Amino acid sequence: MAIMMIMTWAGVSLEQYDEAKRIVNWEEDPAAGGVLHVTAHDGNGLRITDVWDSAEAFQAFVNDRLMPGVAGLGLPGQPSVEIYPLHDMHIVPPT
Repeated sequence: MAIMMIMTWAGVSLEQYDEAKRIVNWEEDPAAGGVLHVTAHDGNGLRITDVWDSAEAFQAFVNDRLMPGVAGLGLPGQPSVEIYPLHDMHIVPPT
């Protein structure tokens, strides 16, 4: 079942996010099961929302790529992660 993942990671800067993206390489080598990824910064840390084919696909990405990849970056604390069953997703086409 598809899921929506919401991650909040206090204290992480956009520069640290960009470095993590480079190290983990999820744009050039997309994670199996990943559908959508959006990121913002609220002035205190990262806010990330993803859509995944399943919670298992997300967890595999976290265990196998994300956390090992960012281990050496010295990111503060751990992220807060919420996972919900996806009810609907609509991407507005460009006008």
